[in-house]
Amino acid sequence: MQRKAKHIPVYDICALQDNSGSLHDDLIIEPFGAYLKRHPHLTVPHRHSFYHMLLFTKGKGMHTIDFEQFPVAKGQIYFMAPGQVHSWQFEGETDGFVLNFSEHFLSSFLKNDRYTDQFTFLDGIAANAVLQLKGQVYEETKALMGKILEEAEQKQPLAMDVIRICLLQLFITVSRSEGSPHIQQSQQHNIVTLRNFRRLVEQHFATLKLPKDYAAMLYITPNHLNALCKDQLGKQAGEIIRDRILLEAKRLLVNRDMQIASIAYDLNFTDNSYFTKFFKKLTGITPEQFRKAIMDHNSKS
Repeated sequence: MQRKAKHIPVYDICALQDNSGSLHDDLIIEPFGAYLKRHPHLTVPHRHSFYHMLLFTKGKGMHTIDFEQFPVAKGQIYFMAPGQVHSWQFEGETDGFVLNFSEHFLSSFLKNDRYTDQFTFLDGIAANAVLQLKGQVYEETKALMGKILEEAEQKQPLAMDVIRICLLQLFITVSRSEGSPHIQQSQQHNIVTLRNFRRLVEQHFATLKLPKDYAAMLYITPNHLNALCKDQLGKQAGEIIRDRILLEAKRLLVNRDMQIASIAYDLNFTDNSYFTKFFKKLTGITPEQFRKAIMDHNSKS
C-alpha cells in the first residue's frame, strides 16, 4: 500500500492490484488504458518498490523518469528499476501494456541470479531505459506482452513459468534490437567490475563519497577504478558517485513537506549550506529553486 512517509510516495505491487484475484502477488500485467483509469493518481511523481515496464501502442504527451523527459510514441517501451521516480503527462487516449514484477519474480526462477544484469535497460539509468521499437521487433514484443496477459488472465497450470519464459524472451528480443556488441572475454572482467561499482554506489552513496572507498571494496586502486569509468562510461568515478547523490537529492526534493535541512542530513552533508553549494554547483540552481520548478510543473499538469 502507499506509504506516506517523509519521502516521495512509494507504491508496493499489492497496492496496484485489482480486486479480481491476482494470479501472483509478484506480478501485474494489464492493458495500460484500464490500468491508468484505475490509478489516475499515478500521473504525479512517485516511486515503485518493483520493476515497471510499459509498451505504448498509442498515445502522445510526455513521461518523466528521474527528472528526464521523454516523448510518448507508439512502439516505445520503457523499463524502470525499483526506487526510480516517474510521472506522466499524456495528451488524449493512451494505451499499451503495463507489466509490473517484483525483484523476486525472476530471481526465484533463474539459477544465475545475476542473469538480468546483462540487460542495460534494467540498470536503473533513465537514458538506457527508454527504447523505440520498430517493425518486426515491435510486433514481436507486442505479441509477447499479449501472451503474458493471456496467461495471467486464463490462470492455467504453470502459467507463471510461461510468463517468466515470455518475459525473458522479451528482454532478449529488445536487447538484440539494440545491436549490443558481443563482449570480448578480455572486457568481461572490466564490465563486471563496473557493475559491482555501480551496485556498491547504490548501496552506500549517502555515506561513502570518495572513489578510494569503493576501490578498496573492489580490491583495485582508485586510479584503476577511474580509468575503467572513464573508458566505459566517459566519466570519472567521483562523477558517478556525485551523480547518484544528486539524483537522490532531486528525488527527495519532490516531497514539499520534507525540509531541505532534513534532506541534507539524510545525505550526510555536514550542513545545509554545504548541501546547497553542492547542488547549485552541479545544477546551476539552488535546491529551493529546483523544488519550486517541480511544484510549478506538477500544478500545470
